[in-house]
Amino acid sequence: MARRRLAKKRKISPDTFYKSRVVAKLINRLMNDGKKSKAEFICYECFKIVEKKLKKNSLEVFLAALENVKPILEVRSRRVGGATYQVPAEVRLERQEMLALKWMITFAHQRKGKSMEEKLAEEIIAAFKGEGLAIKRREDTHRMAEANRAFAHYRW
Repeated sequence: MARRRLAKKRKISPDTFYKSRVVAKLINRLMNDGKKSKAEFICYECFKIVEKKLKKNSLEVFLAALENVKPILEVRSRRVGGATYQVPAEVRLERQEMLALKWMITFAHQRKGKSMEEKLAEEIIAAFKGEGLAIKRREDTHRMAEANRAFAHYRW
């Protein structure tokens, strides 16, 4: 942790097509080796696939899926008297969003076979329906926090 001063929050400019900061964050997380145009192509193609499959506005579907995946609680390691405890803690809003995007992209990568656009579209649709590996990760995180509720008094 920095001792001198807090790091400044960077302003993320919204993406060009949907004018949404969340979509811009998705594009930035998708980006590899600075190839932003490739990441934008993957993202926008993914949204077209989602719109074609569900016949709904893809941005609304994506935002609803993101809300379904966002974790509320997580465990953090806290060292007390030589022992390390997994202490449940609430997740900040920025971190909730970051974790949800990270999980969706990670589990889309793990899907077999198809192009990244199709894999990400399937993961978004699964999250929208309350299914999929990203939702499972959220449930596991909540279950772990619930199991370690006895150590909540170590939170400070």
